[in-house]
Amino acid sequence: MGGKIVIDRELCKGCHLCITVCPFHLLQVSNEINSKGYHPAKFVDPEGKCTGCTLCALMCPEIAIEVYKEKP
Repeated sequence: MGGKIVIDRELCKGCHLCITVCPFHLLQVSNEINSKGYHPAKFVDPEGKCTGCTLCALMCPEIAIEVYKEKP
């Protein structure tokens, strides 16, 4: 079962805690800067490795991450 992550780049304060907990290293620091001056996290999963485990969303202090799981 796969997953997809959506990060609200304007809510993200660039703490990158989500990056540290992703077991598949699918989150990275964006080169772009949001309106608050932070480099938000970005989701990169070209091979579809995300399982939708929600660790990233649980770790996010700003509640800037939504996780969607594919139906079996």
